[in-house]
Amino acid sequence: MPGVSVVIPTFNRAHLVAEAIRSVLAQTLPPLEIIVVDDGSRDATSEGLAAFGPKIRVIRQEHRGVSATRNAGIAAARGTWLALLDSDDLWRPTKLEAQIRYLEQHPDLLLCQTEELWLRHGRRLNPKSYHRKPSGYCFQKLLERCLVSPSALLIQRRLLDRIGGFDETLPACEDYDLWLRLGCRFPIGLVEQPLVIKRGGHPDQLSSTIPALDRYRIRALVKILLSGDLTRLQQTQAMAVLEKKCHIYASGRDNRGHPESARQYRELPDKIRAHLATDPARPPLQP
Repeated sequence: MPGVSVVIPTFNRAHLVAEAIRSVLAQTLPPLEIIVVDDGSRDATSEGLAAFGPKIRVIRQEHRGVSATRNAGIAAARGTWLALLDSDDLWRPTKLEAQIRYLEQHPDLLLCQTEELWLRHGRRLNPKSYHRKPSGYCFQKLLERCLVSPSALLIQRRLLDRIGGFDETLPACEDYDLWLRLGCRFPIGLVEQPLVIKRGGHPDQLSSTIPALDRYRIRALVKILLSGDLTRLQQTQAMAVLEKKCHIYASGRDNRGHPESARQYRELPDKIRAHLATDPARPPLQP
């Protein structure tokens, strides 16, 4: 069986991360290793992790954010395949086994995800139709919203070595950025079983603690547009979404009394379009 390294980033989630680890230890296809990266927790995380003994490998670092925490675990992993698990999520017992079987049946794929069961404050939440996970070449769908979940992903290590890990300059939407970089080049497989339990509603979730997340999606869109990795069709699709998100975000800035910032975001698509037409190799323009 291929070696799977599981990477679990955590910060001040002693109880939740213990549950996440136990869900990995219960897998019908045990991973090669479980790496937990403690991002400078100040609660009882250290003591809770110690209780697992040699069953897990713990990396501790000063607080650097989720991207750097995931990247530290990825860099330390020894497996051919990487599976990420956020510390507030859980896996059902057959998650890894189902994904490995799926990838064996689709040897052309280098990554896949599973469907999810959503819980918010412990209660079942039904996703909207636009949250439906895509499969295959799905760059256009990934532009609209984040449709890949870190906790549901299984990816070949050499793929991340090739395109790079999570962008540590992004305080949020770092997963959206990575999915764009992956989705513009590679098809994404989908195991159509809800094998991840995604638990939401925590006060420390990025969606609750960082306002105006669309500004980071805009940064990710600018980044992928200037990367040189897009086909002409993909560039057109990305520009259309950039224009839409900039318009929405600029309207919000106007409503909050920031007309100069609103103007910069309204002008950004035209600047990027002109930039691409003249010299796409120059550094990205950011508002």
